[in-house]
Amino acid sequence: MKWEAARIAGLLALLAAGTGLLAGCASAAAGVAGPGASCGTTRTAANVPVIIKVTKGTVECGTALRVENEYAAEIRAGQVPGNGGGAPVAVSGWTCQGYPTPEVLSTGNASQCHTSRSAIVAVLPVPNSASPMTTG
Repeated sequence: MKWEAARIAGLLALLAAGTGLLAGCASAAAGVAGPGASCGTTRTAANVPVIIKVTKGTVECGTALRVENEYAAEIRAGQVPGNGGGAPVAVSGWTCQGYPTPEVLSTGNASQCHTSRSAIVAVLPVPNSASPMTTG
């Protein structure tokens, strides 16, 4: 009986430690996020990493990442008109559109997807200022 209690206590401690590790690594991708929250990262059609942020309403982060990935896949497949897929396109009930290069360079926002209630943007990560910039 004493051995069984110790075993259960050990398993609970292991579970608690594992949960703590997962919580530290988890992003909002597991739940619902509101304005200003990040849902995690994905990549654009050009394989550039972007952070998916909520700008309006609330969004299931899994949905936000899926919509951005579907949008990127449509651009890669040549299904989105415009220079680099800049024209608006319907993606799973959302309307997605890329921003023109000057806007991307000034805001860091690469694209936006929205519904009537919610909006998300794909934001370029800020480069590490400690890293020297090199030119090719």
